[in-house]
Amino acid sequence: MRISKLQLFYLAALSMLGFIATDMYLPAFKAMEMDFATGPEQIALSLTVFLVGMAFGQLLWGLASDKFGHRNTLAAGLVLFTVASFGLAFSDQVWQLLVLRFIQAIGVCAPAVIWQAMVIKRYSGSSQQIFATIMPLVALSPALAPQLGVVLADSFGWHSIFIALTIVGLLLVAATMVQANEKSEAKQTSISSDIKALISSKTYLGNVLMFATASAAFFAYLTGMPEIMAKLGYEAKDIGLSFIPQTIAFMVGGYLGKVGVAKFGDEKVLRQLIGLFSVASLLVFVASQWQLSSIWPILAPFCLIAVANGALYPIVVNRALASAKQSPATAAGLQNSLQISVSSLSSALVAAMASQAQSVTGVAIILCMVGLWMGYVLSNRELSQHFTTPDNARVISDE
Repeated sequence: MRISKLQLFYLAALSMLGFIATDMYLPAFKAMEMDFATGPEQIALSLTVFLVGMAFGQLLWGLASDKFGHRNTLAAGLVLFTVASFGLAFSDQVWQLLVLRFIQAIGVCAPAVIWQAMVIKRYSGSSQQIFATIMPLVALSPALAPQLGVVLADSFGWHSIFIALTIVGLLLVAATMVQANEKSEAKQTSISSDIKALISSKTYLGNVLMFATASAAFFAYLTGMPEIMAKLGYEAKDIGLSFIPQTIAFMVGGYLGKVGVAKFGDEKVLRQLIGLFSVASLLVFVASQWQLSSIWPILAPFCLIAVANGALYPIVVNRALASAKQSPATAAGLQNSLQISVSSLSSALVAAMASQAQSVTGVAIILCMVGLWMGYVLSNRELSQHFTTPDNARVISDE
């Protein structure tokens, strides 16, 4: 089944909503501190609460979608997101901010999970190409959302950011309700058996591990880079601009990966990407252990990691979800929950040792590289056979 441009735009909007909701209000932190009459810790806590909500909500909506169908479950999540966004626009107490941000995160998990399941179910023949088209666009969200937030906050106040999110939510609810109401098939398996099957699948788990650890390298870098650059004497403006090259690199990687898969197949491209990621990670690690006078020895090789990730994400996500067609939304929810959890641990490692951010960021990225290789070995049956315990009975009989 071919996908229309309008449907592609709709799926892209669903995929970007979570990142937009995460980043759009970041430039308004200082204004919110003043209005709420509180310190930066309480406002920053609203971001932590949001990430906790996203980690919790992904699997919840995946399970619900497989049971009740994609359209109605997606609409319910978008309604929850929209109501919470509207409430945030008029909140005036810190506890309201924290509670509503958690609810908003739970709601936004529905589109974050279900759009992937929709691609697998509706466009199984071209899912790889659709993922490769949409995921580079998702990379624009962290770069564009804060800029839009600045414009809205400066022009109309920070409340307008959440009004804008409310309007976006309403539009997506309307777009969702005109989608075909695909009836959920009667499930022959239970929720527990679905999750057990996913966890026991080497193909699924290996590809999810690759997705999670590649993402975790990004989170380690994003956490450590502001502190690294500040110690090198860069200003806040320079720190903000430093994220542009990696965004461009991610999009370039997405395009090159799409072309490469169409020409050479995903297995060959994936091997090359893991090699590129590994070389770049080693370069970042070496640079991070030296006394630097410029950020480029770290930034340049990390852009190569961004290229690798831009091409790698669509391949491993498609492979993971295609191996779980009996419960695609549950598989997407579990995948995203694991990805956020591993990425959060990576970020926490760097944050906990922020005084040594430069060297710790390099170590964290090397650990992510090891995890990436573990995922590849686990998902590759031929390689996995070399790491299995030999059958003693067979060894004795051969002798």
